[in-house]
Amino acid sequence: MKHVATLSVIGMSLLLGACSNEGASTLALGPDPKLPAPERGILPSMKIAEPEAWGSQKPTVPAGFTISAIATDLKIPRQTLVLPNGDILVAEGRGGKAAKLKPKDVIAGYIKAQGNTKVKGGNRLTLLRDADGDGKYELNTVFAENLDAPYGLAFANNKIYVANQGELVSFDYQEGQTKATGAPTSIAKLPSEINHHWTKAMTISPDGNFVYVGIGSNSNITERGMEAEVDRALVWKIDVKTGAYKPYATGLRNPTALAIQPGTGQLWSVVNERDELGPDLVPDYLTSVREGGFYGWPYSYWGQNVDARVMPQDPKKVAAAIKPDYSLGSHVAALGLSFSSPVMGDKYADGVFVGEHGSWNRANPVGYKVIFVPFADGRPSGAAVDFVTGFRDGEGKTRGRPVGVTVDPKGALIVADDLANTVWRVVRNP
Repeated sequence: MKHVATLSVIGMSLLLGACSNEGASTLALGPDPKLPAPERGILPSMKIAEPEAWGSQKPTVPAGFTISAIATDLKIPRQTLVLPNGDILVAEGRGGKAAKLKPKDVIAGYIKAQGNTKVKGGNRLTLLRDADGDGKYELNTVFAENLDAPYGLAFANNKIYVANQGELVSFDYQEGQTKATGAPTSIAKLPSEINHHWTKAMTISPDGNFVYVGIGSNSNITERGMEAEVDRALVWKIDVKTGAYKPYATGLRNPTALAIQPGTGQLWSVVNERDELGPDLVPDYLTSVREGGFYGWPYSYWGQNVDARVMPQDPKKVAAAIKPDYSLGSHVAALGLSFSSPVMGDKYADGVFVGEHGSWNRANPVGYKVIFVPFADGRPSGAAVDFVTGFRDGEGKTRGRPVGVTVDPKGALIVADDLANTVWRVVRNP
């Protein structure tokens, strides 16, 4: 009887989702998006992703490029790292332990789960190697295991740095090594209580002395109280030698991927914004991250747009909120970020690739692709273009969901797909 009641509630939520905002198919993109008025309702629009095997199909890439699967049957690949010798490390796992607060959280959790892999997370790093340079990675081996939802990866100082959901650790590394020689060394504990947003994105400073770690909020919009948001919704700067840390920037609801801009040393992030203000609010975004900067969460979004749900308000914080650089559109769930280079060809030489995991809370789904945002003079310039598509078709069948993206200096884009449990490699045709 209880099961029937639950399904009835879920069915009602889907009906509400299907009947509202069905025409909301446009996204506000770019540096100056036109934002609609907030919409409030009992439940947000929701759309179940229907997983489907790739079979003989592949994602679609632009003319002049080819895509191939270089690793399959993984255990939830999230982010990748290309080592100096060309080997690829893949972080695999699933974290989070936040209790559901409201009936809508139970419903949303059910719907999101339908579009995720049923494979158990590996809690490991897998190493891929193409020894003869033919584009086929014939070695697929576990580099390290028994980790705790590893996500962010970085390399410097002959060490591999791993951001688990609750701890920053390192492994000693010698070029060509295929397996960790011992247990990891702990550098710093990371906030992990509740872990509404569990992913810990990471990148490393050009001198190798500091890592930047993104730590997401513990709620959508402070439903657990501000005490649960201590050391949340921010980026930490951590000294890799001492483990000492400090907030680098705050007010970033869920900074899911970080990257250093080549040549400038500037930190950039993609950020997943808040929900339940309608299908076209609030835009997920790409932004440079200023030291000491505040980016609005929870009090406001996209600069000084006040979120009336937050009480008490903080007008000084709202006034100080930095407007992000580039809107990616609402609910695209950007989880990957990598600066490009000339190895990707003239059209894609200057800019960033962004992996969009895809929406669940929109009647018309968005995301489910990898895009390229062109840059000029160090800033986003011009419209984003689709680079890898076909993860979800017009009938709602979802064959993959891109997460991490990494530009390989050998001339490829590496894409982690955590629904198909596959790593894809996109290369320019000879």
